[in-house]
Amino acid sequence: MKFNLFRKPQAMTAAEPTSATTMTMAPTPAVMSTSAPETSGSNNTEINKNDMFEEIKSKFLNEIDKIPLPPWALIAIAVVAALLILTCCFCIIKKCCCKKKKNKKGKKGKDGFNMKNMQGGEDDDDDEGETGLTEEEKEEEEKEQEKLGKLQYSIDYDFENTKLTIGILQAADLMSMDSGGTSDPYVKVLLLPDKKKKYDTKVHKKTLNPVFNETFVFKVPYEELGGKTLCMSVYDYDRFSKHDVIGEVKLPMNTIDLGRPIEEWRDLESADQEEPEKLGDICISLRYVPTAGKLTVCILEAKNLKKMDACGLSDPYVKIQLLQGGKRLKKKKTTVKKNTLNPYYNESFSFEIPLEQMQKILVAVTVFDYDKIGKNDAIGKIFVGSKATGLGLKHWSDMLANPRRPIAQWHALQPEEDIDGQLASLNAKK
Repeated sequence: MKFNLFRKPQAMTAAEPTSATTMTMAPTPAVMSTSAPETSGSNNTEINKNDMFEEIKSKFLNEIDKIPLPPWALIAIAVVAALLILTCCFCIIKKCCCKKKKNKKGKKGKDGFNMKNMQGGEDDDDDEGETGLTEEEKEEEEKEQEKLGKLQYSIDYDFENTKLTIGILQAADLMSMDSGGTSDPYVKVLLLPDKKKKYDTKVHKKTLNPVFNETFVFKVPYEELGGKTLCMSVYDYDRFSKHDVIGEVKLPMNTIDLGRPIEEWRDLESADQEEPEKLGDICISLRYVPTAGKLTVCILEAKNLKKMDACGLSDPYVKIQLLQGGKRLKKKKTTVKKNTLNPYYNESFSFEIPLEQMQKILVAVTVFDYDKIGKNDAIGKIFVGSKATGLGLKHWSDMLANPRRPIAQWHALQPEEDIDGQLASLNAKK
């Protein structure tokens, strides 16, 4: 009985799979029927998209046809618009790349370490770092642009004869000061603070790499050298105006080992723009008599002259030159007044000049410091005439407007090279 009972359920379980298989096979068509509508729906959406694209395309072409321009003009406009868009994109990309490069350079300059990052706030710190780096970059670029050149010199001191020998050998890569991309360089050598004794090299025309090979000797006791500063200034010579300084090298003598000869290169630094030095004033009187054709120049006095001697005084005298067309016609000079900065002369000098020549005449007045041993140094200079400017022209005009009357006027002395440049420019205009 038990056996039969257990076998019946087995027969029933065996029959169940057959019915299950028949039931599972029935829904298969239903699955296939559901997938078919999905594929048809996707095809419909693709067809709708194509239709919409065609409609938009046709509308666009219709609008273009309505524009009253030929096809080649439309193409040209499209090309220009495309180029503008490409240019803008290029500029944006370039700007981003430049910022990245500047950030990298700034990090290298700070050894790749930024203390701000240690304090938190990465976004804000990055912005601050970028602004700081750009300022540093600007300063570096300015320094690079301000490369003035370099100078080779030599220094040797003779302890037995107390002589300091300065050699100006050559210069290289000087900044161009003329419009043609060159310069006319020369070097001025002096021992500060004493500006009386100075030397100039020869002018080398149209070159940025001049070779000088000139030596200059200063007789200075060794005890006094510690308070001196050697100044070597490179100038660009200009015939018709003030000479422009290219750069300079300043060496405090107390920092130099004079036990052995020195020969080295040094980069030029920008020269300090000092205020114009006050050279003093001179009072002169002019008188012209048209009937006699006689011009009288009277040197009355001078005041507050520049100190030229080591004792803080000068030995001034005045030279008068009569100029016409750049040529010196006559010259006269006063007596020397010893040890004074406020000399009184009251000395007159007469020149015979016809009235028709008065418009062509210039009178140059130069104050010199007399020196028994060396060259007499010019303290300052002025000139008067019909081609002068400022007080020089006014004084001359007042003299011609008041014949036979002496007209006195104070004039501020100017550097001799400045006045010589003005005179040369006047002669070049003729």
